[in-house]
Amino acid sequence: MYKENITAIELLVTNYFEGIFYGDIKKLQSCFYNNAPIYGDIKGADYFKSSEDYIEGVANRQSPNDLKESFNMKIIGVDIMGKIAMAKLHVPMLGYNYYDYLSLTKIENEWKIVAKVFTHVE
Repeated sequence: MYKENITAIELLVTNYFEGIFYGDIKKLQSCFYNNAPIYGDIKGADYFKSSEDYIEGVANRQSPNDLKESFNMKIIGVDIMGKIAMAKLHVPMLGYNYYDYLSLTKIENEWKIVAKVFTHVE
């Protein structure tokens, strides 16, 4: 079961990465569950949006791919316990050095992001 779950979570995170890197909104929408909250800070400024508002922002900006950035996003670690999991990611893009923690839950046999917290580290 662990192998199946880690494979499914890696696919979810790949869709998340590709969604934000290429501006693939459908792929990004498929990752989040029901308007999940997103909290973080960007250069010390607090950030709070729903996943719907976040995805709208991604749709209305130039993608890192359009800006000819290199794809350097990676999974640092995944911790799974039953039907919940936490994924720690490094997401460098658009001149920022982001670290994301994604709270995941298996809902109707599919892994979804139910909350995201992130920070920019200089």
